[in-house]
Amino acid sequence: MKIVSDSVNINFEYFNSFDRKRNTVLMLHGFTGSLDDWREISDLLNPNFNYIGIDLVGHSKSDSPIIVDKYIPKALSKQINELVNNLAIKQAIILGYSMGGRAALSFAIDHPNKISGLILESTTAGIENEKERIERIRSDEELADYIESHNIEEFVELWMNKEIFNTQRRFSNEKLKNIRKKKTLNSKTGLANSLRGFGTGRMGYFGSKLSHINCPVLLITGELDIKFTKINSALKRKFPTAKHKIIKNAGHNSHLEEPKRFVTMTNDFLQNM
Repeated sequence: MKIVSDSVNINFEYFNSFDRKRNTVLMLHGFTGSLDDWREISDLLNPNFNYIGIDLVGHSKSDSPIIVDKYIPKALSKQINELVNNLAIKQAIILGYSMGGRAALSFAIDHPNKISGLILESTTAGIENEKERIERIRSDEELADYIESHNIEEFVELWMNKEIFNTQRRFSNEKLKNIRKKKTLNSKTGLANSLRGFGTGRMGYFGSKLSHINCPVLLITGELDIKFTKINSALKRKFPTAKHKIIKNAGHNSHLEEPKRFVTMTNDFLQNM
């Protein structure tokens, strides 16, 4: 199914039957992903909630416009808000992984009254240090150029070989092949413009705004992802109320690497909503 926001078609899917009497969880994937990334765990989550997966702009079945302004934080926030309004959801819980977590933060900052909870997996609030932020913008621009000058299979191979995903090498060759195949279905324009409009450097720094997010917040990181575990340990203190949970034997993508442990933590959080 699709909704339209400023002429951009955003694809979404119900993972279970939608009941307006239940609270709704919106599920936002990471860079190069899709709503399909949540399918494996959606059936294991607390059945007392609605679950809706969203393909973020530039990914999978959503549009990949050539205009970079369609990918900036305000645009993503507006696209999510369009869906929330379209489905008459008064308040949503957002579960976001990596880039999806940053999109969740953008929406929560712009629409704090429409959020009842946040589950943020391997998420950052941006880069506070200006020199580091400028360097990240340069790095993301180089990666965007690489995407445009190579075929999608070459880029996916480069992306999956990044050190941050080393822990996924435990998977079988067949599983890795399926992960690569899904990622190659993305648009080169969409991925390149996602980096240019909503890369970690381009998004700006949200840290000073997190004190206004008063809903329950759960931060999840994998213990083998030392960088993001350290980031989230500090990020926890930026929120009025937030808990940071660490999943054993998991790296950056804990819901993929240790789905049972991830589901347990998520359900514990939802149970108390």
